[in-house]
Amino acid sequence: MSAEGPRPGEYRAPNGIFYKIAGDGEPLLLLHGLMVSGAMFDPLIARLEADFRMIVPDLRGHGQSGELVGPYDVAALAADLDAVLEHAAAPRCAVLGYSHGGAVAQQLGHTRPAAVSRLMLVATYACNVATPRERIEAGVLAALLRVLSPRSLARLIVQASRPRPGGEIGPDRAQVAWLRALMATNRAAPMRGAARGLASFDSRPWLGEITAPTLVVGGTHDAGVPMHHFDTLVAGIPGARGRLVERAGHMLAWTHTAELAEIVRGEWARPPTD
Repeated sequence: MSAEGPRPGEYRAPNGIFYKIAGDGEPLLLLHGLMVSGAMFDPLIARLEADFRMIVPDLRGHGQSGELVGPYDVAALAADLDAVLEHAAAPRCAVLGYSHGGAVAQQLGHTRPAAVSRLMLVATYACNVATPRERIEAGVLAALLRVLSPRSLARLIVQASRPRPGGEIGPDRAQVAWLRALMATNRAAPMRGAARGLASFDSRPWLGEITAPTLVVGGTHDAGVPMHHFDTLVAGIPGARGRLVERAGHMLAWTHTAELAEIVRGEWARPPTD
């Protein structure tokens, strides 16, 4: 371990959370979505490792932190990051949260504002059950996780898309295979707990208390997190700015990796007080 903190490599924080460090530069915490792990960021990391020192945990119950017992609600997942950031010698860093990781990022920015220099919220929400349809979808997901393994569920919900003029640019067959394999490493019980945490999270009452400079990134064709979630975050967080990625769906981290990397670089080129 150097004077600046752990070198690039794989680590386990004192609370058992697995994390890796990649790259060199400004500290950037990457928080993954539901039913995947920090490995979801591998394509993005490859494009950013010359610019950022990225701290990439597997959240409790996911990936190589999958053996840790609950709770798996958003508040617990955010609280786990105290030990990770201390162990990584990164008391203050920028935070990029993707999908459910964006909920964890909001929670961290709200409860531990001194630890967060900037927020980038990608393909995420303030409340994922804000409409009747979304509440039904959350119930269906919970039911499926009671009868299907994560491997079987991944085969059901992760599909290659057929290109259409002006339509969503979705994942190709190789990306689908990789994502299915990533999801298959998780166990059903923690995923059920994390799904309940997803459904119970609602940051709308305190969005106005987030003080970190915030950029909200969404896909124009994201059916998993529709546009009203993007609008809620941009309107609710003081000074938040929005950026839409054309023809991107919920998997924009893989289908539009180069564009997302450029957005990250561009955001960090801005003075934090803008």
